[in-house]
Amino acid sequence: MSDPAPLDPTRYRGYLFDLDGTLIDTAPDINGALNHALDRAGYEPVDEDLTRHWVGHGARACIEQALQHQLGKKPPKRRVEPMLDDFLAYYRAHLSVHSRPYPGVLDALSALRERGAALGVVTNKIGDLTIPLLDELTLLDTFQTVIAGDSAGKPKPAPEPVLMACAELRLEPGDVLFVGDSQTDVLAARAAQCPVVC
Repeated sequence: MSDPAPLDPTRYRGYLFDLDGTLIDTAPDINGALNHALDRAGYEPVDEDLTRHWVGHGARACIEQALQHQLGKKPPKRRVEPMLDDFLAYYRAHLSVHSRPYPGVLDALSALRERGAALGVVTNKIGDLTIPLLDELTLLDTFQTVIAGDSAGKPKPAPEPVLMACAELRLEPGDVLFVGDSQTDVLAARAAQCPVVC
């Protein structure tokens, strides 16, 4: 079996982007919320480097991973749920204290828009965190569609969010390049038959 042909990133009519870890470095603020929740529950804080590995699977997964890291085993659900409430309350109030677009992101988005490409975000972050974050960073109007973790029937790695975004952009998945930073993104894009770079 031959290697697939290399992607030509300039040939696509639309581009979909993951949010955390792809467009925006949100790890510092997520780490702050995670450590707030851990502290409230009587646990030690975790390093931002660890949080960076857990970002992208949702807040609950972040908390579960942090507890598993400290306890050495999967935490019981009864410990996670109250911490999730603390995490979300703190994070909502501190969405963009340290979060910033990665270097080159604003220029790339501007260049794609000038070419007439349709742009969208597909993230597992819930909508009432995604929309305010993009708004606070003055990025919301850059995108024709924003699909959050609670927008489709299932979050990534299921294909539904990617397919929903393509439908909203009125483009076939093969005409859209998905840009992400994790296995979750790759699996979702491939399941939707959307070209992907990671």
